[in-house]
This record gives sequence, structure tokens and C-alpha cells, in this order.
Amino acid sequence: MYNDWLKIGPLTVHGYGVMIAVGVLAAIWLAEKLAEKFDLEKDSIDSMIFFILVCAFALSKLTYCLTVLPQFLKDPLSVLGSGGWVVYGGVLGGIFAAWIWCRWHHWDFMKYLNTLIVTVPMAQGFGRIGCFFAGCCYGHETTAWYGVRFPADSLCPLDTAVIPTQLISSAGDFLIFAVLYWNLMHGKHSEDNGAWYLILYSIGRFMIEFLRGDINRGFIGSLSTSQFIAVFAALFGAWLIYRRQKNTMKENNI
Repeated sequence: MYNDWLKIGPLTVHGYGVMIAVGVLAAIWLAEKLAEKFDLEKDSIDSMIFFILVCAFALSKLTYCLTVLPQFLKDPLSVLGSGGWVVYGGVLGGIFAAWIWCRWHHWDFMKYLNTLIVTVPMAQGFGRIGCFFAGCCYGHETTAWYGVRFPADSLCPLDTAVIPTQLISSAGDFLIFAVLYWNLMHGKHSEDNGAWYLILYSIGRFMIEFLRGDINRGFIGSLSTSQFIAVFAALFGAWLIYRRQKNTMKENNI
């Protein structure tokens, strides 16, 4: 869990940045393969991904700014220049960006969503490993055998062992990726992949938040910001499945 991997003069290669890059590049590679296999607009997929990434990072930062709004209003540059992000903001921002792109190009949004959504949890899985190296998004203090103690220069300020929530989140993300990928390749209901991502990720995120020990996440009542969003994201995913099944039944009864 050491974040400084390599130093070349004034340049330092951080594990967090490396894992984020690995996740993004892996997602782009898989998206291109899926575009070719499922007859998507392969020639335009890279431009679409770039647009989604820009919007995702922007919305992720914006959501973080909202969670620390008093600090942002007092010193916006320090907040914008910090390493704070909200993953949920990036995910939902990316999905919204994909919808805009598909509407703009007159593409079938649900087809693209249900196909390319499998790349998201894979990228998240690598990203959470990066969080582990950086020491952010850490868990509560623990005396259990699985507790991890981060170095003093990490983003974890606690001088004691904590629950490695980053690795738990990463394992959950990769599991969601495996489920969605299998369903896309072999399942009968891959048209619900986007909805199932929202449901599965929301359930996992809601639960992991109870183990988190970092307090700079923002809260709405007794729920963290991510838990609050997770409730509505899961309900929206369930509604998408219900709507799809209802439309299918209508078509079969015609």
C-alpha cells in the first residue's frame, strides 16, 4: 500500500494514477472489442468514450464539491485542486453523457448501455486498487487479522489498522463485471445489463459505506451521500427492468 512506485528526478509515479490508467485503458480496449462483436459504431466508439470520460470526471469532481460545499464556497481552488472525487457522480455522469451522445447520433441508447456497461465495473475494480495504494476511502479501525496499517504519508490519517474497504470494493466491482460480462455473452436477459449494474453496484456501495471510516464523504441525514444516491439508483434500475418486461409482454400480446 505504498503509493510512490517510482521516482525519476522530480517526477513520481503513483500507484493510484497507474491503476486509474490501467482501468481506463482496459475499459477502452474491451469497449472496442464489444463494439466489433455486437455491431456498434466501432469507428466512432473512441470519440464516444472520450466524451464520456470527460463528463464522468467532471461530474465526479462536481459531486465532490457539493459534498464539501461550505469549504468549496470558502476556497474553491483548493477543493478543485484536491484529490477528492465521488465515484457515483462519475458513474451517473458517464451514463448521462452516453445518453446525450446516442441521442445526438441517433443511436439506440439502451443497446449501447447494456453492451458497454460491463466496462464500468472492470475499470472501477482497478480504480479501487489505486485507492488502496493511496490510502483513501479507508475503513473503520479494526483489530482483526485483515486490518491494514497505512504509511504515514498516505491519505489515511489514522495510525492504526483499518478495514481495507478499498479491496472489498474492488472485489465486488470485479464480481459485478464477471456477472454482467457472462450475461452479455451467454445470458438471455442482457437487455437488462444496464439496470442490473445500477442495482448490484448500488447494493454493494450501500453496504460498504457502513464499513468506511473516512468522514469527508458528505451526509444527507443518517445516510452518506453515496448511500442516498444508491437508493434512487437501485430503484431506477428496478424500474428499467419492470418497464422492459412490461413492454415485452405488450409486444407478445399483440
